[in-house]
Amino acid sequence: YELVERVKAYDPDADEDLLNRAYVFSVKAHGSQLRASGDPYFSHPVEVAGILTDLKLDDKTIATAILHDTIEDTVATQEQIERLFGADVARLVDGVTKLSKIETQTESERQAENLRKFLLAMSDDIRVLLVKLADRLHNMRTLDAMSSEKRRRIARETMEVYVPIAHRLGLNNIYRELQELSFAHLYPLRYRTISKALRAARGNRREVVSKILTSVKESLDSAGIKAGVYGREKTLYGIYRKMRNKHLTFSQVLDVYGFRVVVENFDG
Repeated sequence: YELVERVKAYDPDADEDLLNRAYVFSVKAHGSQLRASGDPYFSHPVEVAGILTDLKLDDKTIATAILHDTIEDTVATQEQIERLFGADVARLVDGVTKLSKIETQTESERQAENLRKFLLAMSDDIRVLLVKLADRLHNMRTLDAMSSEKRRRIARETMEVYVPIAHRLGLNNIYRELQELSFAHLYPLRYRTISKALRAARGNRREVVSKILTSVKESLDSAGIKAGVYGREKTLYGIYRKMRNKHLTFSQVLDVYGFRVVVENFDG
């Protein structure tokens, strides 16, 4: 399977048999279940596992991602998972299942800050949170199949709970994508308006950014300073937040691009 090959590419010692068995078990367990989009349900755990291979996580975490919904959504039991895949994988799957059950509580039963703290405290293995974040990311990517009310509810929960957790864990790409997707579903008109304004204003800015990066790198090299230089476009939500907090129009937000120079020490 392509998923196994991706894991073996960064971890040649990964347990290929474990991954293959988890794949087959999950396919059989989910059977003919469908997602709200009409896609086979099993496409979801495969995508979640794929997100985690981008983070180069170990084979047990990838197996957990493949199996993460089996206890909650099929007739599979934790005892069965433990017997077939070992105590470690069973514990991780059970941890993800428990976190998922917290989400079913109503808004009045918990506050976002308390839920964040509870999720962090409850997960004694960081891999459980990583699987849960990947699960939420794929769900956000496929949120269009839901009703508008459910989309807003899930997007708000994502923005209030999962975006800060991803940020706290230093998962920048996941943090930025969850934030952008949440913004798009919470405020679709604002998202489209700022997106359109950014495209119109972008012009040759990317070319300018490239020239600035090259110039800064050359200057640092000539000065004998070892450093990494990075440039990126600010997210739509980041631009929107600055407009809102500082009461600015889009044309007044000048720092659409951000630059970062990382040196080896403070002397640099």
